[in-house]
Amino acid sequence: MTRHPKDAQEQLAESPGLHGASGAIVAGGDVIDSVTQIVEAQQAFVLPPDAYAPIPDEAAAQGVSNIRPVMFVGRVEELRALEAAFADSGEVVVHAVHGLGGVGKSALAVRWASGRHEAVRWRIIADTPAGVDAGVAGLARALQPGLTGLPAELQFERAVQWLAGHRGWLLVLDNVEDPDHIRPLLDRVAGHGRVLVTSRCATGWHQDATTLRLDVLDPADAVHLFTRILAHRGTRDTDGADALCTELGDLALAVEQAAACCAESGTSPRAYLDTLARWPAKMFAATAASGKSARTIARVWRLTLDRIADTPLTGDLLRTLAWYAPDRIPRDLFDSVADPPELAAAIAQLIAYSMVIDNHDGTWTVHRLVQALARTPDPRDPHRLPDDINNARDRAAALLAGAYPADSEDPANWPRYQALLPHTDALTGHHTPDHDTAHTAQALDRSANFRQEQGPPALQDFQRALTTRIRVLGEDHPDTLNSRNNLAGAYYAAGDLDSAVPLLQRTLEDRVRVLGEDHPDTLISRNDLAATYETAGDLERALPLHQRNLEDRIRVLGEDHPDTLISRNNLAAAYKAAGDLGLAVALHQHTLEDRIRVLGEDHPDTLASRNNLAGAYRSAGDLGLALPLYQRNLEDLIRVLGEFHPTTLISRNNLASAYRSAGDLDSAVPLLQRTLEDLVRVLGEDHPTTLASRNNLAGAYEAAGDLERAVPLFQRTLEDRVRVLGEDHPDTLASRNNLAGAYEAAGDLERAVPLFQRNLEDSERVLSPGHPLIAEVRASYERVRPSS
Repeated sequence: MTRHPKDAQEQLAESPGLHGASGAIVAGGDVIDSVTQIVEAQQAFVLPPDAYAPIPDEAAAQGVSNIRPVMFVGRVEELRALEAAFADSGEVVVHAVHGLGGVGKSALAVRWASGRHEAVRWRIIADTPAGVDAGVAGLARALQPGLTGLPAELQFERAVQWLAGHRGWLLVLDNVEDPDHIRPLLDRVAGHGRVLVTSRCATGWHQDATTLRLDVLDPADAVHLFTRILAHRGTRDTDGADALCTELGDLALAVEQAAACCAESGTSPRAYLDTLARWPAKMFAATAASGKSARTIARVWRLTLDRIADTPLTGDLLRTLAWYAPDRIPRDLFDSVADPPELAAAIAQLIAYSMVIDNHDGTWTVHRLVQALARTPDPRDPHRLPDDINNARDRAAALLAGAYPADSEDPANWPRYQALLPHTDALTGHHTPDHDTAHTAQALDRSANFRQEQGPPALQDFQRALTTRIRVLGEDHPDTLNSRNNLAGAYYAAGDLDSAVPLLQRTLEDRVRVLGEDHPDTLISRNDLAATYETAGDLERALPLHQRNLEDRIRVLGEDHPDTLISRNNLAAAYKAAGDLGLAVALHQHTLEDRIRVLGEDHPDTLASRNNLAGAYRSAGDLGLALPLYQRNLEDLIRVLGEFHPTTLISRNNLASAYRSAGDLDSAVPLLQRTLEDLVRVLGEDHPTTLASRNNLAGAYEAAGDLERAVPLFQRTLEDRVRVLGEDHPDTLASRNNLAGAYEAAGDLERAVPLFQRNLEDSERVLSPGHPLIAEVRASYERVRPSS
């Protein structure tokens, strides 16, 4: 720009209405009705006389506004909040609406401002200081068109002077990046009008404005917005609109873009959803043909990340957070990522721009679409380079794996497990198993163990963890052997003994070879195999294996080690299954006493021992000892584990069955009915424990003489056990015997006799000689078979 002589600047300074401006040559004397030339960058402009007078007071008499109504849905509470914030007609009111880019801040501001009655309502795109100046200069021209030829800085000055001298105006400063960019303007117009600011930045407003955080659309409003845009050109297929809006996180800009693309291309919402899943990078950058290419999700958020890129950790944090569930991400997952001051600075940047929301309870929230974008590689975007995203995924797995407590059975650790489960599910759901690492497998293994203790076994998670460990660590690594043992345990919990037994046999052999006979993990394998043999009815192999394992654990671990106490408990259970109730009762009593001394009254293992001792008393016919022990154990389990924990429900089932054995059917039947309902809800229809509960309820109906309910329930239980557990599972054999007994009680010997006969043959083939169930089935058959 050409610099002008000093005396020209001094002459201009004496001219009214142009104080302090530079860059003009003004003729001396009276300027009224004169025509003056202003030379700027060697260009000459001829201005009318009113260009040199202040903007008239009556300039806004007819109203001046560049705000027009836009398509808008919902936000009723937010509009009310804005109205309340601007209700005071005294001092200048500045209100800042902040939120994630694309959340709908501008639309809210325009919608609210379009319904106002101020004489001047002016919207300025204030994303840069130059944008603020240009927008204010535009207001000057709208108030006084004759100013058009003046330099922009003079137009700015005229408008500011007018705003500072008048009331009853409203400025919308849209998309402010930094409060400092608008502070000079606010300082000069204070006390005269209203200013509504929108910004992605949530911080820095305490000196200038009250704030309102804008969240995503209400789900119903998001669907409404989508369908309005989609149907703009006529009736369209809206099936799947709700699912698509949910996938887009109800973010206004994303919903608007998707609806416009569907409207213009004829794509259905479900087809768009499928395309988004298959090609997310392209869809995040896409816009409708009539849309603005700069207003895509990818472009909007890239601008935000560009602004905070001077803190490199911010990008790493966001890419790592992208792999977790969007809500309630524990902050302490990241304690080891960086020094506290560095971590605090990085997260403060992300929170300031609403990329992360601080829930003020030790957890963070990230919008699901921000996450989807941050984990979708794009070589053209420096914030989404493929290697950085892969590293973030692996870091997310490592942080999760290290966050799980070791003991999933300790109730004190349950809140932590429950907090981490959704994030493990999200991590493993966002990528294919071939990207799993050893840390992914550890997180899966820990979460699956907890789930199995709380409800149905997580077979797929155990299988995925094992597959990953074999690929990453090898067949013989101790962690791989742990995974194989855990998968076998899940098969056992699901009643699939045909899968559990060979897997446990192989794992025991491998642990003996790799770790040695006396390694604690080897002893765990031997214990688990013995317990599975016992459940399968193979007491000939189960009993000696339990006996050997108890001896080895006493020698290797000591009398009082918790694993030793587990072995003693399991050996007692095997004695009970074999019908040796004297040994079973004595060993259960010993184990309960030791667990109280070593673990405490409320430890889950102690509670299991008390339940098992009560069961041994019941089998021995001593209900006087069994019932109060069952009652106390149920009360303790409700207090320690909760009313609906699977172990609590099993205890309730056992107490109800003891009432039945005592002939107290008025107590037994409603308790069994309630327990079955709860087990169906907690564990599912087909869980072995649910099937046992259904069997017990049918038995209670039979004992009460209600065969109309007992027989169909026995029939259903047998069908389900055949389907879930197989024809030869001991529980299936018990169900068949119970159904035959119900037929016998109903006088239907034509069905009872052949069923007893088949069951005796199967029991003798499947179970070990001397198994108590064989004797029970044989006695039933002998009772009903025709005499020769």
